[in-house]
Amino acid sequence: MSRFVLSPLVIVVVLLAGLLAYLYYPSQSEERKATPSATPVKVAVVQEQPFPITVEALGTAKASESITITSQQTAVVSSINFDDGDRAEEGQVLVQLNNREELARITELEGNIAEAERQFSRVKNLAQSSSASEQLLDEQQARVQALQAQLEVAKAQLNELSIKAPFAGWLGLRQVSIGALVQPGDVITTLDDTSVIKVDFSVAEAHLASLAKGQMVTALSSAYPGETFKGEIDTVATRVDPISRSVQVRALINNADRKLRPGMLLQITLQKRVLNTLILPEKALVPVEERQYVFVVEGNSVRQQEVKIGVRKPGKVQVLEGLSAGDKVVTEGTLRVRDKSVVRILNETAGE
Repeated sequence: MSRFVLSPLVIVVVLLAGLLAYLYYPSQSEERKATPSATPVKVAVVQEQPFPITVEALGTAKASESITITSQQTAVVSSINFDDGDRAEEGQVLVQLNNREELARITELEGNIAEAERQFSRVKNLAQSSSASEQLLDEQQARVQALQAQLEVAKAQLNELSIKAPFAGWLGLRQVSIGALVQPGDVITTLDDTSVIKVDFSVAEAHLASLAKGQMVTALSSAYPGETFKGEIDTVATRVDPISRSVQVRALINNADRKLRPGMLLQITLQKRVLNTLILPEKALVPVEERQYVFVVEGNSVRQQEVKIGVRKPGKVQVLEGLSAGDKVVTEGTLRVRDKSVVRILNETAGE
C-alpha cells in the first residue's frame, strides 16, 4: 500500500498562499471603510419666487337677505300659491287668508263714503246760498273724512290677509296647509335671497392695516372639494373686540349658480401682499431643538447648514437667512445623511 508524502516544496507554497491571503484581506476591508457607499437622495433648487402672504379664517355663509315669513292675522288659509323651493318674485302673494269679511266691510264703507260725499255736496250748495250753516257743512265734511279713514284701515287689514314676498328669492319648506287656522307669528315658510352670499369672519388686529373694502378673498367649502369661490371685502367693522383682539370682516361672494347655502362653513383666504423671496420646500427642513437646518449639496457630498425661516405655507417656507438662490438642498433622504455624507442625486434634472 502506497503512502502519500508531502514534499517540503508543497508545504512552502501552501504557507506562502495563506500569508498572502492574510495580508490582502485587511487591506480590502480598510478600502471599503475608506470609501463608503453614496446615499441616494433627491434635491431641489432654492429659487426666488413670488410668495403670497395670506390670512386664513373661518366664516359662516349667510343669505344676502333672509326672513321667516309669518302671519300677522288670525285667519284660515284659503289658498297657497307656492311649492317648496320655488323662486318668488317681489310682491308675489304666497298665501291668501280668508278675507270675505274684510271685502264686505270695504264694500260697505265705499257705499257709505259715496253717500256721505253726496250729502256733503248738497250741504255745500245750500251753504253757498246761506240755506245751511257752516257748522252743518263742517260736520258733513268730517263724516266723509272719518269714513275714508275707516276705509284705509279696512284696506290695510285686507292687505295683511295676503301674505306676500317682500323681496325676490328662494322659498323654503311650506309649514301650513289649506284650511289651517294660523295666528300671528305662525311660520309659513322661509325666504332667502342667495344670489349673493355674505360671509362674516374674524381677523386678528395685527392684520387690520392690510384690510380694505374691495379686497379680494377666496373661499373653500368641504361640500365642493377643490373648487374656489371668489369674493371681495364689503365691510370692515369699526371696532376691535377687546377680548379676542380681532376685528369682524364681511365679504360678499357671487352665488349665481346657488352652490353655496346659508349656514355653510367656509374657509376664507385673504391675500395681504406678495413677496419676492427665496422659497424652500418644507420637507427639506431638519429641526434640531429650536433651530432649523438643511443639507446643501456640494459636489458629491452634503453640508449641514442652519437656516432662518419666515412664513410657512403648506409645502413651502420662506427663507430669510442661510441660503442663496441656486443652492441645491436635500428634500428626500434627509434622515439618512449627516454632515459631509457622500450622496448620489436621483433627480438630476430637478437638481440642476
